[in-house]
Amino acid sequence: MQTPVNTFKKALQERRAQIGMWLSLCNTLSTEICAGAGFDWLLLDGEHTPNDLQSMLVQLQTIAAYRSQPVCRVPVGDAALIKQYLDLGVPNLLVPMVDTPEHALALVQACRYPPQGIRGMAGARASRWGRYPRYTLEANDQVCLLVQAETRLALSNLDAIAAIDGIDGVFIGPADLSASMGHVGNPGHPEVQAAIEDAIARVLEAGKAPGILTADTKLARRYLELGALFVAVGLDTGILMRGSTALANEFMVAAPAVVKAPPADKTYG
Repeated sequence: MQTPVNTFKKALQERRAQIGMWLSLCNTLSTEICAGAGFDWLLLDGEHTPNDLQSMLVQLQTIAAYRSQPVCRVPVGDAALIKQYLDLGVPNLLVPMVDTPEHALALVQACRYPPQGIRGMAGARASRWGRYPRYTLEANDQVCLLVQAETRLALSNLDAIAAIDGIDGVFIGPADLSASMGHVGNPGHPEVQAAIEDAIARVLEAGKAPGILTADTKLARRYLELGALFVAVGLDTGILMRGSTALANEFMVAAPAVVKAPPADKTYG
């Protein structure tokens, strides 16, 4: 069997915009529902959710039946943890809080087999238990590494980070970036938005793929127009929260406090 081509990575290299969705519910059924929607990519979040290696695995198996490509976010850029994610068969890795080129380079090495890196040689599920005989020779070219720039320090180092061979894309984290810039909870602040737009342009200039997350459809279209290449346009938790709240408000607010009993049947009076 031939090692599969990473179609998500190939699309980014060809500058074809990829539309995605953020998944945080850690559940195979909700993941399957979202995979059936037809997004280009689905983010499985290991940073701000209870996801662990086992729950990541079963969700990867679920997504495999659909056209959507999985992107998995590790909780931290640790080489040992990255090795475990890659051995699960994660093709696209997102690493949060990458502030320096030194950190970015260490992540590239963690994602690559020797001699280009330090990844351990057990391919496990990633090689389909050895059924991809050339996996260890070809994986370095197929793994897609995306890093998050979400602080003032990261933006000051953005050009150097994006220039590193092996970094396929840079994801701008609006929430943490706004906090770092002194606008906690306000990623829409003009100063933050100006920084995001500048970052998208700089990543593109470096020949890499810019990415971002926003549930604001107008803003998502704006980022796509600016050249963002992997854009998550919604979150499963947000969709469930808004939908359930709207439904409850529609009925609970308008519902009468006391339901009147039906009139007595006069034929039995």
